[in-house]
Amino acid sequence: MSKHVYITFDDGPIPEITPAVLDILRKEGVLATFFMVGENAMRYPDLVDRVRHEGHRIGCHTYHHLKGWGMSVNDYVQDVDRCDPYLGGTRLFRPPYGRIRIPQWIRLRKKGYKIVLWNVLTRDYHPLSTCETMMSFVRRSRNGSIIVFHDSLKAGQKMLDTLPIAIHWLKEQGFMFDVLTT
Repeated sequence: MSKHVYITFDDGPIPEITPAVLDILRKEGVLATFFMVGENAMRYPDLVDRVRHEGHRIGCHTYHHLKGWGMSVNDYVQDVDRCDPYLGGTRLFRPPYGRIRIPQWIRLRKKGYKIVLWNVLTRDYHPLSTCETMMSFVRRSRNGSIIVFHDSLKAGQKMLDTLPIAIHWLKEQGFMFDVLTT
């Protein structure tokens, strides 16, 4: 029986990081799911097109990278919906910071969104993260794990250095790579 994992990226696309991520994924023959911030997708439509053209899946990460706490349901859902023109109407959604209130979750589900969280957070955004600390989280992957990296300036070069190591380790463990679907 085969084992599968899902590599995902949050917060992009940005020209400083996303193209390098795509180059690594292409070299390794791996497809991933990119949860994009609408503002970034609007600014860099060529990167959205490249992600899609290379066979990766696209999901929404709100237009303004909003935390769900403290926001009205209507305002939150409007921010999510605002991504549609830039992300091609995707129905995959990941709340930034994994923070979403139950009424927001319910409204998005009623609108047809599939809400995707994760079970392996690499913490690549943390200033004290190193390749070894990120790999300590990746090594917790199991069949069906959803692994989160960030194609952001905060994650930057240390994520780019760790990503190929993580992919090689996952391959050595016999994992296959899938993209998320609705």
